[in-house]
Amino acid sequence: MNLARENYPELRDAVRALCEKFDSAYWQGIDEKRAYPEAFVDALTEAGWMSALIPDEYGGSGLSLTEATVIMEEVTRSGGNAGCCHGQMYNMNTLLRHGSEAQKKKYLPKIAAGELRLQAMGVTEPTAGTDTSKIKTVAVKKGDRYVVNGQKVWTSRLQHSELMILLARTTPLSEVKKKSDGMSVFLVDAKAAWGKGLEVKPIRNMVNHETNQVFIDNLEIPGDNLIGEEGKGFRYILDGLNAERILIAAECIGDGYWFIEKAAKYAGERVVFDRPIGQNQGIQFPIAESYMEVEAANLMRYKAAVLYDEKKQCGAEANMAKHLAAKASWEAANVCLQTHGGFGFAAEYDVERKFRENRLYLVAPISTNLILSYLAEHVLGLPRSF
Repeated sequence: MNLARENYPELRDAVRALCEKFDSAYWQGIDEKRAYPEAFVDALTEAGWMSALIPDEYGGSGLSLTEATVIMEEVTRSGGNAGCCHGQMYNMNTLLRHGSEAQKKKYLPKIAAGELRLQAMGVTEPTAGTDTSKIKTVAVKKGDRYVVNGQKVWTSRLQHSELMILLARTTPLSEVKKKSDGMSVFLVDAKAAWGKGLEVKPIRNMVNHETNQVFIDNLEIPGDNLIGEEGKGFRYILDGLNAERILIAAECIGDGYWFIEKAAKYAGERVVFDRPIGQNQGIQFPIAESYMEVEAANLMRYKAAVLYDEKKQCGAEANMAKHLAAKASWEAANVCLQTHGGFGFAAEYDVERKFRENRLYLVAPISTNLILSYLAEHVLGLPRSF
């Protein structure tokens, strides 16, 4: 049974039909210009896929996270780059699960209608990295507002997002019992703040992935934009990050299938020494092994997504899904490139573009080593290593 095709066939067909309108030439052109695929994201928005997780009562599609992962998988499986749009999927969970009813009524209908976009999240900092408890961005309450100062890095899609989820410390680290306490989450009107507390500097990178350094200088945020309770922001962010890891796993699954199908097709058609190269076991075996690894990772993706939808603990499963899918798809990427030989490096085949895009996920949104450390400590009961 191939879960990738048999689960949610109608949803897959609909997303795939939209993606087929944005062909290889479209994505090659976007990549060459290092542009943002606005037409593609607009089409996803108009079709309701960008508001998949927003409940019906707020104008959204009311889908589960499991169904949202199918959308992301089909984008990458169709040859696209889901990094342009996945932020709204996982950022949404912070607002959905922890925002007030007033916040939901104010923002969700506009996001669902495409009037506002919630694509950006400001969490990572240059000196803290993944040690989030050490962030230095500070929010100080002054009357009915918070005044924020600090710096963020790898804040993606901010140029194409009216709203940003922002994590800042509201209680000094020296004054909390647990280092994960004392941080709060805010919903920032990013467009209004440009030049008025926010300075954004793009980071040119290996992938056509719109990401930035963000400098925050006396940024004023209304108190009503605090999400949930003050000081509990870290656990809210973690809840959203579990969704992020599951969605990224699905993107990797889509990439993995794309690489495998591309490699198998080419191996069946490419004739060298009067025979298809796919007739040789040296070509067959790596493709077959990659297929097995992607199928296995796919099972963990579904397990993690279902647990998340049932509001059960899923930290271990979300991390395992992301880790297994990233590894499987990267191996498939290598197999696909090797199968194509020299042609794999030619932009017209799309392999080198997808190869670059996929490599990101062994590092982000969390590195493979930190996932292994998490499982060692929290699942296997081994001593904390850091």
